[in-house]
Amino acid sequence: MAEEERDETQQEGTEEGAKKKGKGKLIIIIVVALAVLGGGGFFAYSKFLAPKKESASEEAKKKEDIILEEQPMLFDLQPFVVNLADRGRFLKITIKLELIDQKYEKLAEARVPQIRDAIITLISSKSADSLSTPEGKFQLKDELLMRANSATGRDIFKNVYFTDFVMQ
Repeated sequence: MAEEERDETQQEGTEEGAKKKGKGKLIIIIVVALAVLGGGGFFAYSKFLAPKKESASEEAKKKEDIILEEQPMLFDLQPFVVNLADRGRFLKITIKLELIDQKYEKLAEARVPQIRDAIITLISSKSADSLSTPEGKFQLKDELLMRANSATGRDIFKNVYFTDFVMQ
């Protein structure tokens, strides 16, 4: 009787062992299949669907084309001698305006009287104290740029340069 029980437990153990081996093989097969499918999907995405990166030489060429499209140039204005808001104080200033493209040079030349008037009006409203600091000069540049662009009716100037700035 004891032998019969042992035989029954051994048979049950071998059946359970066979089931465990079958499940283990199935899990291994599923893991391998998922790994192969994942690798294939990654390869297909990177080869066919991923956005293509341009080479460095192509990017540099595009930047050169953009630069070549715009031809900035400096537009000279005659020197200004303007009375400041302070009595007895004046400013001698020479300004160069940077055009965003040389094709706007004729428009700027046609609007020189309006540009000069806007500049004189702005500078004559300033005090010597406000123009003597670096912050005051930067603010004046911003205001001059805005006034010059509004005098032409378009945003054709992108920067203002002081080539001479004498206050007395």
